[in-house]
Amino acid sequence: MVATGSLDGRVAVITGSTRSIGRAIAEAFLADGATVVISGRSEIKGKQALEELDAGDRAVFHSCDASSQEDIESLADFAAERFGRLDIWVNNAGGTQGFAPVHELSDEAWNHALAFNLNAYFYGTRRALPKMLAGGWGRIINISSVEGKQANKPAISHYITNKHAIHGLTKATAFEYGTQGITCNAICPGAVDTDLMRAAGPAAAEAEGISYEEWLSRFAEHAATKKITTVEQIAAVASMLASDAGAGITGTLISVDGGTAQW
Repeated sequence: MVATGSLDGRVAVITGSTRSIGRAIAEAFLADGATVVISGRSEIKGKQALEELDAGDRAVFHSCDASSQEDIESLADFAAERFGRLDIWVNNAGGTQGFAPVHELSDEAWNHALAFNLNAYFYGTRRALPKMLAGGWGRIINISSVEGKQANKPAISHYITNKHAIHGLTKATAFEYGTQGITCNAICPGAVDTDLMRAAGPAAAEAEGISYEEWLSRFAEHAATKKITTVEQIAAVASMLASDAGAGITGTLISVDGGTAQW
């Protein structure tokens, strides 16, 4: 990546960032000059990520289970205490399990989706905001999904519901803090071939009675580009939103989906 210096002096926190989308965003932020706190549940993956990033003291790992309110709040506090500020907060960790049509969806699957998605984004945003208010500048970026703009796939109602709700939280946050130097936006990727996709995708495909390969290719077929979204494409938009160049963009749901969503 080409270093731009657009985030020099900024401190960023990214949930679920040892691999995949979060990791790509961390790499982009580091290239732009930021100090980055990466997080995840696995200490082993965190250590490996730091070694691969090779960013010295500009990258640290803090263990965090994004479905835990205590862990999310501790992550924000850690960043502010370690570096004396918190400028950029990326809600990235999320996902669902227990794929089924609405009348068969379990309480466990529904509540897990709420904890891991909407609740985690709310708790992280709420904890990060006072630290941004203290500095008079902030960027909140919610990694959402094209499914937050539509509801045209079976057996993932809990995922669709949470992504739609995250968009409401995005717009409400943008409205409340727009005059105080803080922006809040959501990036809506299409299908991305990530570790999470490969872990959860086969079950979602099975719930529809198709193979994982068919399930994945259907996403590409629905895109104008006929291609799967890459993590680098998502990271590039996150980097722009995090910079001063993104100051005029807030309350926006930005599709990075190869032209999949209708709006």
